[in-house]
Amino acid sequence: QVQLVESGGGLAQAGGSLTLSCAASGSTESITGMGWYRQYPGKQRELVADISNDGTINYGDSVKGRFTISRDNAKNTAYLQMSSLKPEDTAVYYCNAGKSYGDYGADYWGPGTQVTASS
Repeated sequence: QVQLVESGGGLAQAGGSLTLSCAASGSTESITGMGWYRQYPGKQRELVADISNDGTINYGDSVKGRFTISRDNAKNTAYLQMSSLKPEDTAVYYCNAGKSYGDYGADYWGPGTQVTASS
């Protein structure tokens, strides 16, 4: 099992910045990647950014050029630097970690943190 705890959410002005952190604990060996998703009320979660063990990064189209994902493997922590925030970035942000169990994999999720960008 992997436990994920997000921190750093809150309120920011549009155009401002916030940095989210996600600390992984528990059985963190064989984590294959970490990422951030967000969810609007009544909508499915959507990819914000993810980073694999080999450093491959993917961003959702709406955040490219504004958000930066990074990872400190020694600390089992992923970060999401959000800048030039827009009101439409307001959502609950969830940390995700993928873990390999050999023949199958599993996804773990944090409880989520609210990000609000006010206009």
